Amino acid sequence: MINVIKVLHDTTVDGPGFRTSIYCAGCRHRCPGCHNQQTWAFGSGTDRSTDDLLQEILADPFADVTFTGGDPLFQAEGFAELAARIKATSDKTIWCYTGFRYEELLHNTAAQQLLKHVDVLVDGRFVQDLRDEDLLFRGSSNQRLVDVPRSRREGHVVPWQREGL
Repeated sequence: MINVIKVLHDTTVDGPGFRTSIYCAGCRHRCPGCHNQQTWAFGSGTDRSTDDLLQEILADPFADVTFTGGDPLFQAEGFAELAARIKATSDKTIWCYTGFRYEELLHNTAAQQLLKHVDVLVDGRFVQDLRDEDLLFRGSSNQRLVDVPRSRREGHVVPWQREGL
């Protein structure tokens, strides 16, 4: 089960192309200036099964997937199960937003189970003083777009690069 605030279809702000974004409930980071403060409270959403979410995601064959919130890493087990099922049944890319840094997640078993299936991790807390509206897919300049498969293979953070640039 995943506690979900909302599922937003065909959004273009949570990663490249059209995406189905799952906004989860719960975040302890509480970044000043966060644009999703309504997602901070744990349990404030609706419990949804991974089966139910998977069917909703697969109903749109053209949209990729983004996990956001709140912070999906506070529900890593549920998101790991959902991500594994998405990858097993489709060729959709998965992006995940978190206030944690990639390096903080390396020794967390539940986080690692999720990261095995994530293509791009947008990591780091939002910092109001570093806010930059011109950044691609993130809010402050300390946040990174991490190419997770390459980072896992190479043993260090590899920045994601948009294809064709």
